[in-house]
Amino acid sequence: MMERRQAWMREYLIEEGNEPLSFVRSAELAIEPERLAVEIRETLGLADGWAAGNRTWADALRQLRNRMEEAGILVVVNGVVGNNTHRKLDPGEFRGFVLVDEYAPLVFVNGADGKAAQMFTLAHELAHVWFGSSAAFDLRELQPADDKTELACNRVAAEFLVPKSQLRDIWSSAKQEQKPYQAVARHFKVSELVVVRRALDLELITKNEYLDFYRGYQREERAAAASQGQEGGNFYANQNLRIGRRFARVVIGAAREGKLLYRDAYHLTGLYGKTFERYAQSLAAGGPV
Repeated sequence: MMERRQAWMREYLIEEGNEPLSFVRSAELAIEPERLAVEIRETLGLADGWAAGNRTWADALRQLRNRMEEAGILVVVNGVVGNNTHRKLDPGEFRGFVLVDEYAPLVFVNGADGKAAQMFTLAHELAHVWFGSSAAFDLRELQPADDKTELACNRVAAEFLVPKSQLRDIWSSAKQEQKPYQAVARHFKVSELVVVRRALDLELITKNEYLDFYRGYQREERAAAASQGQEGGNFYANQNLRIGRRFARVVIGAAREGKLLYRDAYHLTGLYGKTFERYAQSLAAGGPV
């Protein structure tokens, strides 16, 4: 289904005279992570410290998703198979994937994962878009297989979310907190595991400290993710995530203008009849995002 959506979107954008996205496949693996992280942030229109400016993890995640869509990237978030709430996607099996295309790059995130973990998945897949390689993301312990592209994406994602200079600036004060990793995680709106891994890479903590932390982390993370529902608990908000607002708007607009048969619009969105119409009205009215 994801490939079908992407293929339709690509064809539609080309027919409408859109130009390919200049940032897709624009980076080489040898680029410095700091430089590419800045390029990605500037392309998305995100200021320094953008995540810390959000009140919650969910707000930061929503801002990042919205900016990605505004830049031309299709973003889909779903924690179940289709709309079947009884068939959940296990974060232990995969966290997301990316289908790179110069007109309609598509990023899928496992919505059953924790909000902070989804942040890292989005950042990781963003790096894939710039490097121009499609891939599934199944990062365990933030120590991926010995693959140059995966390692490069991981470094860029870490710098994008937790800039080295900013982490060093707050590390001394954070260490005075009762739960220092949690304090830093709240600041950058990422998971504590990302913070700990970043601290290890920058030699702010030892490997033993990292492993001590990790022993109890994965169990707690999965328990939290299992108790977390899809964002908002609202059907139409969930469709914005499951379908992707940008894709939905284009499909609905094409159907309204007679450029796409309604039966094909139904098939592309997985919504039919009155449900499709109500969702279209909710989207047009600026419904839940």
